Amino acid sequence: MSTLLEIKGLRLAVREQTLIHDISLSLNVGEWLTIIGESGSGKTLTGLSIGQLLPHEVRHSAGEILLNGMPLQTLSEKEINRLRGKEIGYIFQDYSSVFSPFITIGKQLNETLQEHYSWGRKKRQHRIIQALEDVGLPAQRVIKSYPFQLSGGQLQRVSIATAMMLEPKLLIADEPTSALDGITATDILELLIRLRSNTGCTILFITHDLKLARGYSDQIAIMCKGNILESGETQAVLSHSTHAYTRKLLAAESLLTCTEPEHSIEHVKVGDSS
Repeated sequence: MSTLLEIKGLRLAVREQTLIHDISLSLNVGEWLTIIGESGSGKTLTGLSIGQLLPHEVRHSAGEILLNGMPLQTLSEKEINRLRGKEIGYIFQDYSSVFSPFITIGKQLNETLQEHYSWGRKKRQHRIIQALEDVGLPAQRVIKSYPFQLSGGQLQRVSIATAMMLEPKLLIADEPTSALDGITATDILELLIRLRSNTGCTILFITHDLKLARGYSDQIAIMCKGNILESGETQAVLSHSTHAYTRKLLAAESLLTCTEPEHSIEHVKVGDSS
């Protein structure tokens, strides 16, 4: 099995404060890797660093990120923009902010395709309808709808369709179900499984929920305070954990109890001199 994504000694910082501490991860083609950690553990920053979407105050201070052997941090803004969407797709927790409230869903999806392909209108329309139907939505109604006319679960499905219609090799899903009810969340996860099976895409899944990691991922990485505490095949890590925090996580099987450092990652703000 070939390696798609490699993170080697990644370090992220704000001024002199290190947020991510020399972490390394590897993800093979077609695998599902879950990074699990509490709010402020650094898992979202890790995901954002892959597509160079970090907040402007956060800098990549060490290490490299390779996609199919290509070092992403050496690419220009134009080159990385070309990769986002077609090679690296994102599904975010705040799916509603992805869409403009003043433009129909169909027009927004059409604009996304125009950014990446020189297809004619008819081909773009066919791809949009196919993508929406693939995620179980009534395409003809949805393309004419504005975001406020759709439910939360429907909007999250549209965000998945938006990412998948470009057929990315790597799909990064950052807490994509945390704002949804349990039944809808399960539907979204099952949808991701089907899409992976149908397209062969590789999934990097970010969550705070151990049950999701246990039930869906091939590989798992336990993250706390900007460190990867342990990683490997999911069942092996959860059955034979080597770190006290993982054992505490398993004992709780609900809320993470990792104590926040004095300067937690989620509390870093622009202009904070501490």
